[in-house]
Formats: sequence, C-alpha cells, structure tokens
Amino acid sequence: MSTILLNFIKFNFQSLILAIFYLTLAIGTSIHILLHKDDIKSSIGWIALVFLSPFIGTILYIFLGINRVKRKSLKLKKVTSLNESYSHTLINDIFENLPINYKQFIMFGHKVYNQNFVFGNFIKPLQNGSQAYPEMIKTIKEAKKEVLISSYVFDYDSETEKFLDAFKIAISNGAEIKVLIDAIGTLSIFGLSIEKKLKKIKGLQYGIFLPLKFPLTLPLVNLRNHRKIMIIDGKTVFFGGMNLSKNNCLINDKKNAIIDITFKINGPAIQQAAEIFEEDWEFVTEKKFNSIAKSIKYTNSKGLAARVIPSGPDKKNNIIELIALGAINAAIKKILIITPYFLPERNILIALEMAAMRGVEVEIILPKIHNSFISKASEANFLNLINCGVKIFRTLPPFDHSKIFVVDSEWVFVGSANWDVRSFKLNFESNIEIFSKSLAKKLEIIAKEKKEKAILITAEYCKNISILKKLRNNMYRLLTPYG
Repeated sequence: MSTILLNFIKFNFQSLILAIFYLTLAIGTSIHILLHKDDIKSSIGWIALVFLSPFIGTILYIFLGINRVKRKSLKLKKVTSLNESYSHTLINDIFENLPINYKQFIMFGHKVYNQNFVFGNFIKPLQNGSQAYPEMIKTIKEAKKEVLISSYVFDYDSETEKFLDAFKIAISNGAEIKVLIDAIGTLSIFGLSIEKKLKKIKGLQYGIFLPLKFPLTLPLVNLRNHRKIMIIDGKTVFFGGMNLSKNNCLINDKKNAIIDITFKINGPAIQQAAEIFEEDWEFVTEKKFNSIAKSIKYTNSKGLAARVIPSGPDKKNNIIELIALGAINAAIKKILIITPYFLPERNILIALEMAAMRGVEVEIILPKIHNSFISKASEANFLNLINCGVKIFRTLPPFDHSKIFVVDSEWVFVGSANWDVRSFKLNFESNIEIFSKSLAKKLEIIAKEKKEKAILITAEYCKNISILKKLRNNMYRLLTPYG
C-alpha cells in the first residue's frame, strides 16, 4: 500500500512540475509574441496555439513564428546615397503634371520607403518565355563585365540549358556571373539539380538562399527569396515575376504551360535593382559585393519615372502591401489587378470594396485553375467584392502567373509580389513603381485579351457554391500564413 501511495505522490509531483513548466513556457512565449508581433490576428492565433497545444504550440512558434532573418539582414544592409527626402515643393516641381491625389500618394509612398523616383527609364513588357528568354539569352551572351541573376525557380530543362550555355559564353567574354537561387523554389525530390549544373561552370559563382538543412533551418522555411532579377553589364535588367523554366514556353500545353510577363528595363532604375541583388548576395555569401551598375552615369531624362521597391521580413513595414493599399485609395477612375494568387487581408479587400463603391472601376483577373490548393480560398472573398461593384474574371487554363497592377491608366506596379499574405509579409519580394500612360495602355490591352478568354464571376455563381465548397474555401483561408 505504501508503494502505491509513494508512486501516486511521485506521479502528482511530476505532473505539478510539468504543469508549472508548461505555464512558465507558455507565459514566456506569450510575452515574446506580444512584444514582437504587430499583427493582432497573428498574435491571438499564436497565443491560442501556445496555450491550447501544450509544448507543441511553443515549439511551432519557435520554429515558424520568430523572424530570425531580420536581425542578420539588417546588419548587412548598406547605407546608400540614392535616397533623398521629398518635400511638397520638390514633388510639385518634379511631377508638375500629376493631379494632387498622386502628388500626395508620392509623398505617402516615399514615407513608406524612402527611395526616390529616377527618370530616363525605358521599359518593355515581354510576355512568356517565348518572348523573354531569347532576349535574356542574347543579352547574356553579349555581356562583357557582369551578369547577376536572382530567381525563385530555376529549373534544369531544355530551355534553361540555353542559359547555362550563355553563361559560358559570357565568362569567355570576361564577364563575372553571379546566380542566386532559392532553396524551396528550386527544390526537387533528387535535390537541387540546377545547383549541380551551376557548380560545373568554371568562373561562375552561385548562392542558395536559406538552404534547407533540417531541422536547423525549419524556422526559416517560410521566409523565401521570391525575387526575379536579371542584370547584365549594369545596363539592362529583366525584372518581374517570371521564373526560369521551360513551362514558360509551353504556351499551347494547357496542363503544364505557365503564362507570365516580365519587363526589360534600361535606365537608372537598374541601380536600385542592383542594390537589392547586392544585399541578397551579401546575406547569402556574407561577402561584400558592389555591382558595376553604380558606376554607370545616366544623362537621358526623357524616359519614364520609376523606382524599385523591395519588401520582406527584414523591413520595418509591409512595404509592398502599403504601397498597394495607398494606390487603391488614390485611385479615381480605374483599378486593374492581374495576379495568380489573391488572398489579401481584410484591409486590402475593404479598400477595393470602398473604391468600387465610390465609382472607381475595379477589375481583378485571376486564373480559374491554381497550382496551390490554398488559392481556392480566394472564392470566399468574391461575393462581398462583387456586391460592392468589383468585377472578377477567371482565366481558363493554362495557368496565368502574370502580376500586373495599373491605376487610373497611368500608375503601374509590377514585379514578383502576389496579392497574398505570404508575399506581403513573409517573402522577400521586389516590385517597380512606374508612372507611364503608354506602358499602362499596353498592359490594359494585355488585360483586355485575357478578359476576352475569361469567365466573369457573378453574385449568382457565388451564391450557388455548395456548402461543402464554402467550408473548404473558408478552411483553406485559415491556412493563410499570418507571419
């Protein structure tokens, strides 16, 4: 009997110690969440998980909820001379032909991210790999000094092999090649196949953004470099959301093809894009690097006004999200959004609904078929948007990966960012902000062609979605990462 009593006392003592340890850990974790998480929903979600899932919630927060990239990246961030303060007088002088709402928006945008607009940029949209890849490869082959490439996806296939051949030619010309790839974006069952190919090219340097070394890098698995930047000799940059894969060239293959767009840019905005690459390269390799783009002098000011906007967990604000929100609020006539993934938080949805309600023509073009099951959750937001006057189109296969944002047929925002929480809060992204009626018109023509082959979503369609699908959509919406 005494043995049973001792065992009972021992069991209860161990349980008490475990309970005290759990409460101490949960309270300590909650304090960290409250001090370091700005998003209220994110904080509530993490705290609930910590208390309702003893130990497991804390472990998940330690691995997935803490942003460790921020400190390291900020240490490597360089001080540049490209940023000067904007005043109302300066904006009136530089952008004298813009209406007052856009002058205010420029002031807002500069406070969000203090990068100035630079003039003299020439920007050409290139649709799909069939248009973009030949120009990219030709420019790489002609490189004499430097080729810098950052890509989320860099497959090894019949199309990308042409890039590898171009690298060898550029190296023989005396150019230095630096390639930055993301571990998740290029991951395959058999490993990073493109890494093996890059390794064999003598004179080429490459880096892998946050390489996967489980379980050590599990806390960083959510933080990916989603940027697509290709700078050649500091004079030309291909900038947008297009990855490097043969799927971008299979236009007639409805199952495997990916429709996309990128932009060929010549002008001083390249220097701003180069700064982003430099910072990413130094973060990955921990080696200082300065692109030759900084040494190029630009004197032609007749081109377009543009500025490059980086965003990521190493920045203080959700920069791209705030710029997008500001542009929606500044819109007077029309908003055009083309994106493969549309899962923004409520602030963006409300801004779009309010814009439509005050008479702005709002059009959103999305693919009908996604390569991500969570994207089905976007349907949960359709009815409210449509009831407020927003028009939603869904394009038929092949999958459309294009990312275009045009406001009032003049302001253009393009790049790597999608309209979802992952792009706005977790990924390292880069967009470019442009004032150009001519470029806006070209992109609106592309949008018109997409709409002609798309399905207009109606309120009736949304109301007729089955209960099971509605449950699925709302359940998937819960899986959207808060960060």
